[in-house]
Amino acid sequence: MNTRLRIAIAVLAPLAMLGMATPAATAAPAPHIHKPLNHGLSHSTSGNWAGYAVTGAKFTSVSASWVQPSVKATSQDAYSSFWVGIDGDGSNSVEQLGTEVDYINGRAEYYAWYEMYPAYPVNFSDTVSPGDHFTASVTETTGGKFTLKISDTTRGWSHTVNKTYSAAKLASAEIIAEAPSDSNGTLPLADFGSVNFANATANGKAIGSQNADPITQASGGTTKDAVSGLSGGTAFTCTWKHV
Repeated sequence: MNTRLRIAIAVLAPLAMLGMATPAATAAPAPHIHKPLNHGLSHSTSGNWAGYAVTGAKFTSVSASWVQPSVKATSQDAYSSFWVGIDGDGSNSVEQLGTEVDYINGRAEYYAWYEMYPAYPVNFSDTVSPGDHFTASVTETTGGKFTLKISDTTRGWSHTVNKTYSAAKLASAEIIAEAPSDSNGTLPLADFGSVNFANATANGKAIGSQNADPITQASGGTTKDAVSGLSGGTAFTCTWKHV
């Protein structure tokens, strides 16, 4: 059995147990996950997130756009993802989708995905390249029914995924650049340079109008991913600092 098939079986098994079918036209999921904050926000440092989050209300929608950054070579395998989501700050689920660029075995790997954490992520098979323009949104309607949408407006492809997770708390909304995790913890952060998020809204309003909390990714006193201030209440930049 080849390595990729072993990974696919190992990752898809938890999805089946949770009753969460994957779309037919997907590639095998990556062997890592996009997970909630390592700890609650305190204005604000996280071991795996950088970006903005809003709390203090019931959040039923979040959306943003960004341009897929490229990745620079590093001396070790490294990973980075860019996404919008509901929950994850102070709750144990995240309903989310976005893009990723990893640097593995001396080469860059780009793709898009969705995830209903704690289930594993599901990758879309469509081509993703640096410079592609993306828009993404997550919306909850009623009874934990979620619609997750992502579009590559440069290449002209899009996906809409409908999922149900009745245990969702709807306690936060966020737009994030993340160092993904595996079973051993947070992975090294790939050098993506910077990523510019725009049109960032939650519940249909600019995140800057909702006491949005800026999050810097740091570990052991080392800043790994810094976040800028908000421009116009809806735009900001995350900048790589350290693997």
